[in-house]
Amino acid sequence: MKANKKHKDSVFSTLFNNPDVLRELYSAVEGIPVPPDMPIDINTLTNVLLKGKINDVSFTIDNRLVVLIEHQSSISENLPLRLLEYIGKVYGKIIPSEKHFQRKLEKIPKPEFIVLYNGKEAFQDHKELRLSDAFMDVHGLKRTESFEPPLELIVNVYNINQGHNPDMLKKCAVLHGYSVLISKIWEYRKRKLPLDESLKLAIKYCVENNILRDFLKKHGSEVYSMLYGEYRVEDEIAVVAREAREDGFAEGHAEGHEEGSEESKLTIARNALAEGLTPDIVQKITGLDLETIKNL
Repeated sequence: MKANKKHKDSVFSTLFNNPDVLRELYSAVEGIPVPPDMPIDINTLTNVLLKGKINDVSFTIDNRLVVLIEHQSSISENLPLRLLEYIGKVYGKIIPSEKHFQRKLEKIPKPEFIVLYNGKEAFQDHKELRLSDAFMDVHGLKRTESFEPPLELIVNVYNINQGHNPDMLKKCAVLHGYSVLISKIWEYRKRKLPLDESLKLAIKYCVENNILRDFLKKHGSEVYSMLYGEYRVEDEIAVVAREAREDGFAEGHAEGHEEGSEESKLTIARNALAEGLTPDIVQKITGLDLETIKNL
């Protein structure tokens, strides 16, 4: 069974591609109500040629705050670096190029970076990731070391698995529904049910229990296709990782491990592309260079 290769978005980005839903989501995360008459403008980055999204969702609130929200099933310490790349592109999209060169100071929306995690590994309710943690030691290259880094980017990561951040989930029905949908998929998969059956049962459970009912009844087949592609990639990652361990790549053979890891990533990337995922999403999963992925 193959995923619908014409479908390029994730379930998460599709669910939250709505100003009213984003208003409720941001209010739930920040604990600050956003008035219904305050404008929300979605500016999520897209790859026009490949018809896919580059980041999960980004939007401005009242043209004063620009928010980037990413959904992750695994946490990378390099998320601040990735979001640094995204925010530069978002500013380039929402600020006219001629403004970049004018003499008068151009006021720009303040950025906010949020990551919502619902992976299998145990994770705390909230964690802060900083770009400056990745900076190399420059001792001996500067006369004085400033306490303030010349560049900083702070990412707030929240665990949205069931049992974590309940107040946040309670305040956003769509976020809570998404959390339940994913938790039910895992529940059925733990019973060793096939992937396709697990997805169908999870969707059926949510519809019958009035969880994302309207969305799932309207987009059920698309949701199934998107989830199937995403979870097939996760399965592939697990299989390749196990094979690498069995081959000894993960047992301390430095050279073999490096080659095996690279080849594993390429295998995962090829299979992910075959399932219909965009190169941008595959890059998030594998960490491979985008040009390498496009040339597969």
